[in-house]
Amino acid sequence: MPADWCPFCPGSGKVPDHYDCYIYPNDFAAFSIPPPEPAIQGDDFYRVARSRGKCDVVLYHPDHNLSLPQLPLSHIVKLVQIWRKRFTELKATPGIRYVLIFENKGAVIGVTMPHPHGQIYAFPFIPPRLRRELESARAHLRAKRRCLFCDILKKERRDGRRIVAENESFTAFVPFYARWPYEVHIYPRRHVGALDAFRPSEERALAEILKWVTLKYDNLFQMSFPYMMLLHQAPTKGNFPYFHFHIEFYPPHRSKEKLKYLAGVETGAGTFLNDSLAEEKGAELRNVPPVRREEVEKWAA
Repeated sequence: MPADWCPFCPGSGKVPDHYDCYIYPNDFAAFSIPPPEPAIQGDDFYRVARSRGKCDVVLYHPDHNLSLPQLPLSHIVKLVQIWRKRFTELKATPGIRYVLIFENKGAVIGVTMPHPHGQIYAFPFIPPRLRRELESARAHLRAKRRCLFCDILKKERRDGRRIVAENESFTAFVPFYARWPYEVHIYPRRHVGALDAFRPSEERALAEILKWVTLKYDNLFQMSFPYMMLLHQAPTKGNFPYFHFHIEFYPPHRSKEKLKYLAGVETGAGTFLNDSLAEEKGAELRNVPPVRREEVEKWAA
């Protein structure tokens, strides 16, 4: 097999010879339907369960050398639509409690396959961090009778210093409580819990702001900027009127040459130390142009 062989490229025999965006079943899935029996037997103290669920790879584009910010806007709209379609399918799957759509980009994140892609995990439970976010949102609603995320968005837009980009439907900002120096969150202006409630205009607006934010990242240090991108949505089962869809970006770089390492205080204590101000990083990203000269034609597509 050639050293440059990629299973996600047309002609590999693993994917169609022609595709725009494509859902590919993960070859090394952590969850499956039907799930295998647990490797060990649990007890009342150490509980185990069958790993029922799905793990998908979302191929963004057949071109091996592109990345999300390099895709035409019209193609990113197709990506948002395939996210929505797959989310709706998995939401209706028995036993699925949470659908996490995410992308790991860059070798420093641990990515070994540079072909542009993300992933979708359908969990049989609500992951711990998302559960905590839900609990905080529910507590805020009970105490204030308002959506926690709507309040955050209102405060960020009123302050303005941490805003990175906006369009008619979405606002991107470095949150006041950022743990990573260049962390960016994207919130919809309308209170909506998940992708399946998006309007067509919001799909396009989300594609637009995703392109803006990721292009700003690339232009910040004139490099293909690594990040973790996660779509936070309401769980698939139950009623969660207090949850508000949003996207979180965690870039590991603190400068072009330096990474933000999660050492003892962060990993061992769960306390993030950020040696930069969210206001400074917000202004820095806000002032970075969201287009490349050589991509003006692609941007207009």
